[in-house]
Amino acid sequence: MLKLINDWYHRHFNDPQVAILALLLFLGAMTLYFFGRILAPLLGAIIIAYLLDGFVNKLRKLKVPRLIAITITFSIFVLFLLIVLFILAPLLAQQATQFVLEIPNMFTEGQKILMQLPEKYPSIISEQQVSELLSGIRSQITDFSQSVVSFSLASVPGLLTYMVYLVVIPLLIFFFLKDKEKILSWFSRFFPSDTKLVSKVWTEMNTKIAGYVRGKFVEIMIVWLVSYITFLFFGLNYAVLLSFSVGVSVLIPYVGAAIVTIPVAIVAYFQWGYSTETLYVLVAYGIIQFLDGNLLVPLLFSEMVNLHPAAIITAVLLFGGLWGIWGVFFAIPLATLIHAVINSWPRTVENDG
Repeated sequence: MLKLINDWYHRHFNDPQVAILALLLFLGAMTLYFFGRILAPLLGAIIIAYLLDGFVNKLRKLKVPRLIAITITFSIFVLFLLIVLFILAPLLAQQATQFVLEIPNMFTEGQKILMQLPEKYPSIISEQQVSELLSGIRSQITDFSQSVVSFSLASVPGLLTYMVYLVVIPLLIFFFLKDKEKILSWFSRFFPSDTKLVSKVWTEMNTKIAGYVRGKFVEIMIVWLVSYITFLFFGLNYAVLLSFSVGVSVLIPYVGAAIVTIPVAIVAYFQWGYSTETLYVLVAYGIIQFLDGNLLVPLLFSEMVNLHPAAIITAVLLFGGLWGIWGVFFAIPLATLIHAVINSWPRTVENDG
């Protein structure tokens, strides 16, 4: 047994570069696992700066001086942030509040419908089953209401923290963009001079992940806008909130679309009941999802992230369980990193003799 372990170690880690790569991956994973929440503002600033740097590089190719390119890119980012904070966030908060207030009325209407089921289908469902189901739903609604109240009370001190983050993170992003070369040069002093394998993995990961995240942002914007226009056209309530949910749902391939279908269907039903309007909205929503998956995604990503659907869902479950919503967002980039490492990892080690 020890010989097998020893042979496996020498086969995969005998190369110093492989050991360096393994050490970097281990340290990165441990840092994220133990200090991810504490370092969240710093990590967020690094990620945003990394994404914005791509736009800076495009401006540089157009012969724009680096400082001016950084200023233009950072100004666009700040403008986008202000729009989100002062226009989008209040609208979402308003519609979310209205939706939460409507939940008791929806529950009452739903209760009437469920109570009719034992009369119509006595052989399939009984009154006791309906009562137990309603009791469970009522309990969930109560827990949800208490969570909302608790969150509102607990968010007061947290709001001050977020206000500090809103100042600190943009400053960090600006300095990361401005002093990128200095920061990378400082970090390079701690690594050996020969890092070909690390560079190979980084090049593959950088190309795929940067393209994926930027493409995903474009996909969210397009799906969100098209969904909003569609819901607005049909006069669906909570159009801003629902279209935002549809846009964000593309972060979780396959699963997100199925989950967001539920609130869209519920709002349409309680607004129009069994009617052609409800049917039209659901058909239009289905068309949006179909076009997104079969036209927009191939157009934006092509072969950029060549992962099997089972691998994508596994990554979402694994990283989502570890880091919550951020784990879900970065599940595919992290899976792409693992894929790049596996592809670049030396399969065999040549014999010295």
